[in-house]
Amino acid sequence: MHVVVIGAGAFGGWTALHLRRNGARVTLLDAWGPGNSRASSGGETRVIRLIYGGQRRYVELTIRAFELWWQHEERWRHRLYQRTGALWLFGENCPDGDAYARNALPLIDDPDFRIAKIPLEQLRASYPAISTHGLRSAFFEHEAGYLLARDACAAVCEGFVAEGGEYRREAARPGRIAGGAMHAVMLGGGATLRADAFVFACGPWLGRLFPEVIGDRIRPTRQEVLFFGTPPGAAAYDESSLPVWLEHGERFVYGIPGDGRRGFKLADDTRGGPIDPTSDDRVVSPEAVARARAFLARRFPALAAAPLVESRVCQYEQTPDGDFILDRHPAAHNVWLAGGGSGHGFKMGPAVGELVARMVLGRAEPEAEFVLRRLVPGQTVRTGAATGPSSPSRLAAETSRP
Repeated sequence: MHVVVIGAGAFGGWTALHLRRNGARVTLLDAWGPGNSRASSGGETRVIRLIYGGQRRYVELTIRAFELWWQHEERWRHRLYQRTGALWLFGENCPDGDAYARNALPLIDDPDFRIAKIPLEQLRASYPAISTHGLRSAFFEHEAGYLLARDACAAVCEGFVAEGGEYRREAARPGRIAGGAMHAVMLGGGATLRADAFVFACGPWLGRLFPEVIGDRIRPTRQEVLFFGTPPGAAAYDESSLPVWLEHGERFVYGIPGDGRRGFKLADDTRGGPIDPTSDDRVVSPEAVARARAFLARRFPALAAAPLVESRVCQYEQTPDGDFILDRHPAAHNVWLAGGGSGHGFKMGPAVGELVARMVLGRAEPEAEFVLRRLVPGQTVRTGAATGPSSPSRLAAETSRP
């Protein structure tokens, strides 16, 4: 069976690797390369954490993803995951209090993933760089940290090729669907590439490639990430002294200390305006810098006047409910669509790729919370106990870009 996977990001790269390991002949295509600057899987780091409110299916996928990240670090002798722990901070102005953490606790009974509520006085003693002013509560997630995003995409692609897969830097678009199937994709130079099945894992481009099937059900949003310089030689703001942190308040703000010596990473998870992932300039706005400095002054006061040493504009590819799209094309039995990471999908890439590969090979069916028809008005989808975030208003407060 020959499968063409279009997109070498977190979903596509891992799907290609799992397909290859299950005996398929696989060709992986990407227009700019794994982890490129335009991709949602680009950039240096992503948070990996298990607290997911009451969303059981995401907890399950993340536990499986942790296992696969650990296995592949050992297999490839390549560091992909930096364990720092994750500190969850809940402000007095958080609309749901600390329910997001409390609702996750009954879903996490694995002793490898310990979560503890921390008294604020202990927080002050353990992390003196953090001001606790305006905080309601805090939780510490022991097995959490960050992933080396761009590096991981490259490692997955290299591992895929080492195991017999074919990678080509090529732009591709869907070919004609006839008789309930697609027989080829169109390549950038006008050539075609035929295969038995196709997986489109194209991140923010997925709606553009399939305007009638997906269209604006995936909306790329502009997300600004800032890196602030810390004092020379200071360890208080790197991963040796400070964990990944995530604060739920009026807005959801998160950060990664150290971040590969690029500075103190800070990002606002609030969904930004629209972005064209191909052609838009990626320059951060003065408003984003001002909001970040105001946050630093309140929560990390010693960094209030820290210089901005690096910045980037990336994007989320947002679905209306924040859940992924992992489904078969409704008009083509051999075409699969994998996307809608919605700012929280990278961490689950290994588990999502495993799941999509099983569907392509006929060993699993699409899961109700990830099917396309849930996003079509007037259609209902039966769901079991495993459900994802259910509304855009909750999404803004519940997801982080890993």
